[in-house]
Amino acid sequence: MKKFLKTIINPIFFLFVDRYSYSPNINPYKNFIKLCLYTSKYKLASLGIFLSKNEKILAGLKDKHRGERCFLIGNGPSLNLLDLTKLKSEYTFGVNAIYLNYEKMQFHPTYYVVEDYLVAEDRCKEINAYKAPVHKFYGTYLDYVLQKDEKSIFLNVLMNYSEPFEPFFSQNPVRSLGVGGSVTFICLQLAFYMGFKEVYMIGFDHNYKVPEADIDDKKVILSKEDDVNHFAPGYFGKGYRWHDPRVDRMTQGFSAARLAFEKDGRAVYNATAGGHLETFERVKYETLF
Repeated sequence: MKKFLKTIINPIFFLFVDRYSYSPNINPYKNFIKLCLYTSKYKLASLGIFLSKNEKILAGLKDKHRGERCFLIGNGPSLNLLDLTKLKSEYTFGVNAIYLNYEKMQFHPTYYVVEDYLVAEDRCKEINAYKAPVHKFYGTYLDYVLQKDEKSIFLNVLMNYSEPFEPFFSQNPVRSLGVGGSVTFICLQLAFYMGFKEVYMIGFDHNYKVPEADIDDKKVILSKEDDVNHFAPGYFGKGYRWHDPRVDRMTQGFSAARLAFEKDGRAVYNATAGGHLETFERVKYETLF
């Protein structure tokens, strides 16, 4: 009976809300009105009709940086091999717990992005207190734990990881954005929308080791020791949760992003010190300044 009801209700439900646009921690049917509102807001905003300041600000970012360059700062251990102070006057994107690296960087990234609900839940106090220089971008499904302030913008991220996985690279984030195995995929869509001609990625080691940890049936990892996969041992250190890394999905997402940029006469480069990411043309970080 339950299966039969889902068969009837699901198609009707998804006529009104964007599929997979809700948190995995929240029953979507209990938040039907809220989800309908979100979907309607973003659909209307894509047509130039703004129901809130959130979508209007997002729409205003279209081609804001046309022809300029930016740096996407990953969180891999290779980040420690670079002089990050060189980026102080550059446009930059940072994600998740990048603020833990402030002492070495001596600046906060221009734009800050969070996609993962585990990061949002485990570091909500830090993230809510964090003041990015320009904007902070969150998925709407994180509004149950991340607070809206004068710098935050909530995005309609379609959390679709169904198999076979086919990443959707959106060229209109006002309407929606796709997922690509990494929060960086959100950054790439935003960078494209903002008009950046050249995007340089650093700190993308594209290689993960899963140390001793507790792993549940949803592939959520609870760390029991220091983090060896990021620039700081406490990044996903003891007591922090993270998802089973799927490098294959990340590669698919990066390939979709590269294709979108190339078709528009723009480019993404990998300026990481070493690592295993070969999707983008490599350049040496030191030659960019």
